Amino acid sequence: MDLNYFKLTIIILFFTHSIYSQTNIPSIYIKTLNGKSINSKSTLNQNGLTVYSFWATWCVPCINELDAIHNEFDKWEKTNVKLVAVSTDDSRTKRRVRPLINGKNWKFDVVLDENQKFKRALNISGIPHTIVVRGSEIIYRRIGYKPGDESNLYDFLLKNSKKVID
Repeated sequence: MDLNYFKLTIIILFFTHSIYSQTNIPSIYIKTLNGKSINSKSTLNQNGLTVYSFWATWCVPCINELDAIHNEFDKWEKTNVKLVAVSTDDSRTKRRVRPLINGKNWKFDVVLDENQKFKRALNISGIPHTIVVRGSEIIYRRIGYKPGDESNLYDFLLKNSKKVID
């Protein structure tokens, strides 16, 4: 085997492992929209799946994804799924979060990760980033969004929520 090929393979494996090395939701303090500090573990759905959608007010694909989920959310709730939209807006843009949410009238929980500790603890480098959790174990990740991804995510939730309900 060529030595350069071997080195490249090792680098790719290391990089891939480091990106997804976090297998559980970490215990990090985040804020509610009212400014109350809560532990990330308290946002977990103890009786089903939890979907974390990391987003920001300046991220158009993020807003598109959350709008698409909002439009389908009534059927999502039947799968015993809790959605937590985690805003990664920093001190410069966090003042835009509440007006945007009020205008959208989203039906799911929104929390603030102002210092991005939660995002960093999960090795998230880009948004939108979607994570599905059973208990506190991460069972699915997706980076980015294109129209229709919400349907694929819903199908995944349907398949895996039965494992929780049964």
